[in-house]
Amino acid sequence: MNVLLIGSGGREHALAWKMAQSPRLRRLLSVPGNTGTGGYGQNVPFPLHDIEALVDLAQRESIDLLVVGPDNPLADGIVDRFVEAGIPAFGPKAAAARIESSKSFAKEVMAAAGVPTAQAHVFDSPAEAAAFARESGGPWVVKADGLALGKGVVVPDDLDGTLAAIAQLGATPAGSRLLLEERLSGREVSVLALCDGSRLVALPPARDHKRLGEGDLGPNTGGMGVVAPVDEVTPALLDQILNRCMRPVVAELAARGTPFRGVLYAGIILTAEGPKVLEFNARFGDPEAQAVLPLLEGDFLEVLYDCAVGGLNPEKLRRRRGYAVCVVLCAEGYPGKPRKGDLIRGVEALDEDQVLVFHAGTAVSPQGLCTSGGRVLGVTGLGPTLARARARAYEAAERIRFEGKHYRKDIGKG
Repeated sequence: MNVLLIGSGGREHALAWKMAQSPRLRRLLSVPGNTGTGGYGQNVPFPLHDIEALVDLAQRESIDLLVVGPDNPLADGIVDRFVEAGIPAFGPKAAAARIESSKSFAKEVMAAAGVPTAQAHVFDSPAEAAAFARESGGPWVVKADGLALGKGVVVPDDLDGTLAAIAQLGATPAGSRLLLEERLSGREVSVLALCDGSRLVALPPARDHKRLGEGDLGPNTGGMGVVAPVDEVTPALLDQILNRCMRPVVAELAARGTPFRGVLYAGIILTAEGPKVLEFNARFGDPEAQAVLPLLEGDFLEVLYDCAVGGLNPEKLRRRRGYAVCVVLCAEGYPGKPRKGDLIRGVEALDEDQVLVFHAGTAVSPQGLCTSGGRVLGVTGLGPTLARARARAYEAAERIRFEGKHYRKDIGKG
């Protein structure tokens, strides 16, 4: 099978690594790819917004399956165009991808499907949102309606923080519409499920850490680390999340004539009243993929193809016993303006079979491997216990060296 993989982050390296284990993979092209994906095939420096050029490339290279990593190409309709061209695609069409690209649409779908979620109010301008917040007198979770690279949510503690968040997000392209949402209490968990339009297969539940600093302090980031599975999500609770929060949304999208095929990612908060949905994503999370994919057994590529053509077989995928902890190593200046070009040492010395290193913001210079982005590497430790997986991840993270390296020390702790 010839596969075209879209994206350039740690998630895409993890997808390439997992697909490369399949005996069915003949050739992998990654657009644009990164240092990690290049180890499993060919990186092609195509612009992601030129969908017609990508279709032409796929036809020239006899591509059998498109696999889309990031959110923007999905929202732009890349899957629609590939399906029109007769090429199966793992990922939802644009109409179904609105479950992520428009938070107000997601709220509408959840209301129609009877899915438990936070009360929310939608505003077409920051001024309207600010006026409502002042009248209410209390704090609200502020969300940009559109795609914001995982940074479109602010959780303030008071009214002043709410007004500042409205101004901040309202000034971004994603914030042309804003949602003010009630603040729910509970621990969060991410549940990803493969979907073929009607059937769902849940992957090991994960817990990510968005804030920059220990103790979940500091600004939001694209993700500083993740743990999988989450012990408090028992099989019974996972079934409850699937049946109350995810299957009704899949059924509602199918009833609207926009079946969801790909991976449905539910951000769940475990409240005293039960699980409720915070948001949906229409793709693998980053760094969630770097912890979840190593816990899967079976022919992953074959399962992705089955999802794309509407024939998902839950028996083809199994969960590996044990735990995975991914720690993200960041460049100096992240999440603001990261410094680039710092040499990276120590990756080549890691040959442990229970440690995986996924490239995100790296490049190869004449001097060697160097930093080229904010989130540089994802270091995943595997083990029979959470403590052992965590220890392996941090032991490896300490052995990798580059100027300005910083990372959270409390991923998977408590």
